[in-house]
Amino acid sequence: MVAHEYAHGYAALKQGDDTALMLGRLTFNPVKHIDPWMSILLPTMLWFGSNGRFIFGGAKPVPVNPRKYRRYVRGDIIVSSAGIVVNMILAVLFTAGFALLGMLGASLGAASPAHPLVLLQRMALIGISLNLVLACFNLIPIPPLDGSHIFYHLLPPSLGARYRAFTPYGLMVLPLLLFMAPSVFSLLLSPAFALNDAALSLVGRYSIQPAAGW
Repeated sequence: MVAHEYAHGYAALKQGDDTALMLGRLTFNPVKHIDPWMSILLPTMLWFGSNGRFIFGGAKPVPVNPRKYRRYVRGDIIVSSAGIVVNMILAVLFTAGFALLGMLGASLGAASPAHPLVLLQRMALIGISLNLVLACFNLIPIPPLDGSHIFYHLLPPSLGARYRAFTPYGLMVLPLLLFMAPSVFSLLLSPAFALNDAALSLVGRYSIQPAAGW
């Protein structure tokens, strides 16, 4: 999530908006991206409320000022897409890392489930799935998610204005979808699951310990 938010701030800077830089948010320091509600209270409530079966949260959005973009529509689309692109790149890197760790483990004879390379492979598996879920989740066209910014520019101006007015209620709709319509939410995230399966089928032969995720 830190890389996702940094990408938004960096893309905004390249489009002419230095808001994130001036406010100290153009950083990989995770402390700067903690939101009291989204990063601490909401995940804690969901964790204990579901007896550890479910957790959901997020980072504090990086502040941007679209009025500073050199070209508003182009800048808004680029900045909104930046975090998603970074998550997809990270998923690819974790996939490649899984394979490299597997080849290294095979050459070193890393057979123990507690071997550091086995643990690193398990971390890579989580890195693949989490980044794909983050990318696809943020593509959902519900304000204020990144996908809503992209979808907004596809709408006629009058309809787009009404769509943007829905933004304050978006964060209430998402938890409702999670709890009341999980099948809909799963459908929205199905591209992430499909991509995850494709990545695992591609590098599965490099797994050091099949029990780690195969």
